[in-house]
Amino acid sequence: MSNAKGLPLKGVITTAFFFMTCGILMELYLLGHYEDTQQLIPIFCIAAAILLVLVLFFNQTRLILGILKSVLGLMAISGIYGTYLHLVANYEFEQEMTPGARPWDLFIESLSGALPALAPASMIVLALIGYSYILLLKPRT
Repeated sequence: MSNAKGLPLKGVITTAFFFMTCGILMELYLLGHYEDTQQLIPIFCIAAAILLVLVLFFNQTRLILGILKSVLGLMAISGIYGTYLHLVANYEFEQEMTPGARPWDLFIESLSGALPALAPASMIVLALIGYSYILLLKPRT
């Protein structure tokens, strides 16, 4: 499958996947996002997905595709969970800073708090890119 200029769609999606995974991994490392077990979840999900995509390049089987689908599902769930954790931490911080504020105001403030509240949602986008790659593959065995 190619676009109008002949660029293979699979190549574009694969390139986007690898640039995004490398960028997110680098950002997590630079932010020190490895201090406790929960912070390692996105790192392990990304590392597993990269490894599985590389294995698929050389040995494309239904088993590996199934494992990659599972890892991508976990990656999306980790994005939802991370967003929740960031929002809760920001909300609690805002509550301490302004104890009399209304809950809605605290929520709005927590979206732009100390932790990037919506950054973990990039894991959902990454999982969707990975799944798009899978849709373009035809299992050999």
